[in-house]
Amino acid sequence: MKFDALHENLRLEILRRIDRGLLTGSTLARATDFQQAHISNFLNRKRSLSLEGLDRVLTAQNLSILDLLPADALPSAPARGPSLTQTIAVVTHTAAALSARIQSSEIVDTVEMPESVFRSSQDRPSPGRELWQRFVAIRVDALQAAAMEPLLRQYFVAVIDRHYNSLALYRSQLPTIYAVHTSDSLHLCFLEFEANRLILRPRNHQIPVRLIELAGNEQAADHIVGRVCYVLSEF
Repeated sequence: MKFDALHENLRLEILRRIDRGLLTGSTLARATDFQQAHISNFLNRKRSLSLEGLDRVLTAQNLSILDLLPADALPSAPARGPSLTQTIAVVTHTAAALSARIQSSEIVDTVEMPESVFRSSQDRPSPGRELWQRFVAIRVDALQAAAMEPLLRQYFVAVIDRHYNSLALYRSQLPTIYAVHTSDSLHLCFLEFEANRLILRPRNHQIPVRLIELAGNEQAADHIVGRVCYVLSEF
């Protein structure tokens, strides 16, 4: 992974910590012996940190390079025995977004998938999210398909890893498709974070970009349902 990508991942992580109220720019400046203006310029992409500066910020925040790597660069879990199948519940969009443990009334179908598909999936859950049922699936509706065509089509089944609601890159060379919930819908989209806003970016440029302004102590992870980790054609 290149230095520029690590640098950007660190910037996003520091912004998340500031957004959560865990850190301020002035506190970080004091801890790293930087001028506050230097930290502000770094956070606003007006100035880059040197390698030494990167180390100082990592040390001050008790982070390591591994915390900044995309998930596909981390060691995979070792293989475990023969390949088995795993039953994934296809649920309502509301259940996928809000139900920590899926109830039978929320299941509209099931799909059988090889367990090997999920063995190497890296997780990056926000606090408390690791208690949620991890993998669920939804049927892609017309609006979701229109936003992400040709990657997604109506009636496709999208499997969501709800233990990955981090903005950190999952694959270094590929954008991540996220499931994101708002007050009125569940969106499938690419996702960016800037100036305390989530930017929901569709694949189809004819569909408008949507913004979510984070309020109060709200975190980006509060809106991120998870990562779309697998897509099945209509069955």
